[in-house]
Amino acid sequence: MKEVSTRRIIDVVERLCIDSNIYLNDDIRESLTEAQRLEESESGKTVLKSLVRNAEIAAGEGMAICQDTGMAVVFVRMGQDVRITGGSLTEAINEGVRRGYQKGYLRCSIVEDPIIRKNTGDNTPAVIHYDIVEGDQLQIDVVPKGFGSENMSALKMLKPSDGVEGIRRFVVETVSNAGPNPCPPVIVGVGIGGSMEKCALLAKKALLRKVGSKNPKKHLEDLERLLLEEINMLGIGPAGLGGRATALGVMIEAYPTHIAGLPVAVNISCHATRHRSAVL
Repeated sequence: MKEVSTRRIIDVVERLCIDSNIYLNDDIRESLTEAQRLEESESGKTVLKSLVRNAEIAAGEGMAICQDTGMAVVFVRMGQDVRITGGSLTEAINEGVRRGYQKGYLRCSIVEDPIIRKNTGDNTPAVIHYDIVEGDQLQIDVVPKGFGSENMSALKMLKPSDGVEGIRRFVVETVSNAGPNPCPPVIVGVGIGGSMEKCALLAKKALLRKVGSKNPKKHLEDLERLLLEEINMLGIGPAGLGGRATALGVMIEAYPTHIAGLPVAVNISCHATRHRSAVL
């Protein structure tokens, strides 16, 4: 049995909150550079160049990439042979978020009640998803999600007869309807299958994949490629000013579902798509 202290968890989550908001992931930086090379629109090239420069300044100055430092979404993969000592795991994660947002001078965007809407003042509570797995490791992924992109996400309960064409149409329409609002070029996470809540979770998890990675299932890899091509033909372009770089990547995650259902969720994320991971 491996023991992990809540004190260590607090320190790790604090660091992940700060680092994910300041440092653009390498795969995204490389994708932006490649998109700049392929972009045909001059305004699009200018926007892409500015996004790369913005990331360089943020890293150099230790400042947030974007003013919307997001709602802290945390994925926890906890080995069955891990024992948490010193208190509650959930409370430790929230304390890490609290300290990270305060220490990193990150904007606090969480309201304690969705109707009354009083700000909690420390960006807690986080949205935490737990997954119990084999082994003695504790993996924590911190995913700050801004709501300019989150608000453009959608879910639809398709019928099995809608098939691949129905999935394709829904995903492309969702991105088209989003237009410039999610700060394109976007990264699109797609969840297919499971139940209503499962496919939404799959879509969010899909955003953790590296941009440019391929689904191991050939039919899903083909659908990812098709969707990316169609989305980049919409002409929305960087910052919505026109061009071919509307999306940097489309990632699909799928799960078994009911014979009568075909749930599909689209989780749109901005060009920054922030996330950082640690294994304890």
